[in-house]
Amino acid sequence: MLGRPWGSGNAHGACLLITLVFRFVLPPQMIQSLSTLHPNPGWATANHADTVGKHCILELYHCNPDRLDDEAFLRSSITQAVQQAGATLLQLISHRFTPQGVTALALLSESHLSIHTWPESGYAAVDVFTCGDHTMPERACQRLIEDLQAADSKLSSFRRETPQAIAAQERQPR
Repeated sequence: MLGRPWGSGNAHGACLLITLVFRFVLPPQMIQSLSTLHPNPGWATANHADTVGKHCILELYHCNPDRLDDEAFLRSSITQAVQQAGATLLQLISHRFTPQGVTALALLSESHLSIHTWPESGYAAVDVFTCGDHTMPERACQRLIEDLQAADSKLSSFRRETPQAIAAQERQPR
């Protein structure tokens, strides 16, 4: 148990979401995996008619525990990450737990970014989902990797498919 049981009725157990945007400076080990995630950042020429957005799940290991427990630092980092991803921040909420840990949720025009931290373990779980063709959630992830000084990370990314009920409708980016 990492200090806060899942499903305990607190905000952390409810897995609040935070939207984050990161700077697009990639370590060499991520270059190969990211090349298949967003082959055309503008999506203008790629055939993604069946895609509504991108979802990134980021695991951060061996992070700076002081930064993981600093609510103000995390809020600032998330705000900068959202900007670097090209997303629009609508609202940012956060909560610091006792004795440690922070959960934050960034509500975006394009969807969300969330982070949950376990300073006692040097671990953070991040979720970034953006809709549309103008955002790059990987940039938000990279910013968080750097800001939290993660020694190791795992990024999983996939495109969200368009529901069949709206697949036949023509959609135009704004």
